[in-house]
Amino acid sequence: MSTILLIEQLLNGLQSGLMLFLMAAGLTLVFGVMGLINLAHGSLYMVGAFACAGVAAATGSFWLGLAASIAAAAAAGAIVEVAVIRRLYARDHLDQVLATFALILIFSEGTRWLYGSFPLYLNVPPSLSGSVTLPGGIQYSLFRLAIIGAGLAVAVGLFLLIGKTRIGVQVRAGEADREMIAALGVDIRRLYTLVFALGAALAGMAGALVGTIQSVQVGMGEPVLILAFVVIVIGGIGSIKGALVGALLVGLTDTMGRVLLPSIFGLFMETSAATSVGAALASMAIYILMALVLIVKPGGLFGARA
Repeated sequence: MSTILLIEQLLNGLQSGLMLFLMAAGLTLVFGVMGLINLAHGSLYMVGAFACAGVAAATGSFWLGLAASIAAAAAAGAIVEVAVIRRLYARDHLDQVLATFALILIFSEGTRWLYGSFPLYLNVPPSLSGSVTLPGGIQYSLFRLAIIGAGLAVAVGLFLLIGKTRIGVQVRAGEADREMIAALGVDIRRLYTLVFALGAALAGMAGALVGTIQSVQVGMGEPVLILAFVVIVIGGIGSIKGALVGALLVGLTDTMGRVLLPSIFGLFMETSAATSVGAALASMAIYILMALVLIVKPGGLFGARA
């Protein structure tokens, strides 16, 4: 494998990891602060993708579509939290799983009713189309570089929000002792709605950005949701730093595994067999990584609790 191809795949893994971070950051906040298992988080990712596709098709502007994806996912998240999720905080995790799984079905069928069963496609904005030449003569997609930049910017913004603002102090305090901050006069219901809407907005943004690379279709959120749960287990529940590190590890492991493993097995196996075995092991790699992390640190890399 050439050095240029290896660097390109590393960048693809970085891009994939940062998109997973947008999903996992909201999920880990909700899980860490509220103690809620939200299986419907992937549906909010889908809502953002479809909102972007619909508005971009109607206006011809990807940027208006991106804004619509964030707004639509945040609004959907806030409505779901007030109407459904708020009634689940005191219930056990089985009730939360069943209720949020029902939300997946509702979102999927509602989206199918609005948009149909056929996939939609988002065009890369003209200002970000084409490729750029990186040091070493590497040609790489300008849009994928923009996704990497956006992911890093969101990560920095979240770290500043959680670590440097009053809302961030309330979120961290709510994770540690929600009864105490409620007793101190903090409107815990409003805080929960805000956290849930923020997580939904990040998921919607990820859906819009990934929708330009893949197709936008009903059910697109469920595979990403599984990876997001793997990320927060690796990074540690409730930790934004853990979500970032875990997402990068998962993104790089998945991408590089799919590229390197078939080549490695090809050294001593037939090409068809090497491709088959390598692809199978590559799909298992992130779960093997998760198992190894849990063996060493059962609470995740940056988890405060097991």
